[in-house]
Amino acid sequence: MRIAKGAALFLMFLLELGVIAGAAVWGFTLDGAPVLRIVAGVVAPLLFIMMWALFGAARDARFRLRGPWRIALEIIWFGGGAVTWGVAVSAVAGPVFFALWAVDAVARYALEGSLIVETGARRPAEVL
Repeated sequence: MRIAKGAALFLMFLLELGVIAGAAVWGFTLDGAPVLRIVAGVVAPLLFIMMWALFGAARDARFRLRGPWRIALEIIWFGGGAVTWGVAVSAVAGPVFFALWAVDAVARYALEGSLIVETGARRPAEVL
């Protein structure tokens, strides 16, 4: 059980990085002026990061979502990542990315009864 939970967390981490990378690839490969591509390649990942930090981060989300709101967040976030991969790379990359997220979501729900995987108690910062 512990190995399965660790594997689900590791896959989710890789998928989170994949969303950010997909947004950057999409931005940098847009048709248009170089300035537009640079701005989109930097701003698009930052928007995804901001959304995840506010609502989806495992321990430090400012507004932690649960239940159907968490499902909606993940569909929008990982779906957005899938769209960026599909547009920037190939029509196959997007659905494959989304399918990987769906498998991971089902695994997390089967292991935890929720999409949120508890990562353990947070330790206070040590004072030197």
